[in-house]
Amino acid sequence: MDPAESLLALVVAALALLALLSNALVLLCLTCSAEIRRQVPGVFTANLSVCNVLVAALSMPATLLGMVTERKPVGDRLCHALGFLDTFLSANAMLSVAALSLDRWVAVVFPLSYSSKMRHRDAVLMVACAWLHALAFSAVPPLLSWADYHHAYASCTLRLSAEGARAAFAAFTVAFHACTFALALLTLCFAYLKVLQVARFHCRRIDVITMQTLFLLVDIHPSVKQRCLVEQKKRKQRATKKISIFIGSFVLCFGPYVMTRLVELLPFVEVSRHWGIVTKCLTYSKAASDPFAYSLLRQQYKKVLVQLVNRLLKRDLYPSSGHSTSVDTENDSCLQRIN
Repeated sequence: MDPAESLLALVVAALALLALLSNALVLLCLTCSAEIRRQVPGVFTANLSVCNVLVAALSMPATLLGMVTERKPVGDRLCHALGFLDTFLSANAMLSVAALSLDRWVAVVFPLSYSSKMRHRDAVLMVACAWLHALAFSAVPPLLSWADYHHAYASCTLRLSAEGARAAFAAFTVAFHACTFALALLTLCFAYLKVLQVARFHCRRIDVITMQTLFLLVDIHPSVKQRCLVEQKKRKQRATKKISIFIGSFVLCFGPYVMTRLVELLPFVEVSRHWGIVTKCLTYSKAASDPFAYSLLRQQYKKVLVQLVNRLLKRDLYPSSGHSTSVDTENDSCLQRIN
């Protein structure tokens, strides 16, 4: 390996470890917290985390092995299976992110009727549709021998097997990315832009009330007024920043890889190995960043992790403590399952 590939190999290894750890923490929180499990987004989060764990445990090590050996890392049958998983997991992850955005849209735009519009069975049905959608596309490449080791990406993924099948392969590739990446991106943009409109509307209402209050409080200190105005500005920026992160991370992580696969369909285009591996690393970075964007930075998940750490420390320091709460009992049973 040259120095550039050695650096990329270290990046893939680091992403695999981070993705495994972060997604495992999300699944641990879902396992240990009945409150999180009762919420509808937990269904989408669990599905997304399982996909990311499989990517980190199977796809990333295979790519790392392909980079190190510079050849097909496994046998033909296993490589075909990994190619199937690469297509299935990427499609499922994109659709899970889209489902999370739709859930956020319903929660913000229809807050009073959210419980009737988005129920657990609705979430399970959406996940089932995502699985069927991903299975329908991922089953085609192995059947037509389009799932094999691709040197440019050092991965077992979609690959044209015979030049005579270029038209069919191109049609399938365009359809696959249109029905996964493009569909998920349109859903993200629609849902989060609607959320942003509602957030800005509420911010304007709060700003009007705040300014009226400040106008009536003539004796208030100027520094207090200034802090209120600064808080108004931060409130507006906070909503825009969150939505920019959701949409921007999706485009940044999946966009270069999808565009490269589409440009690669042209017969006179040959993808550089370094660029192909870089785009693959960007898709892997999504598996490592999703837990922080959608779960671990939320207050509920932080609370569960803190409780688990406290219970571990308390159990080590006071192993024979006699009093326990319902939360402690739940955490204890969770810790017993982990051990």
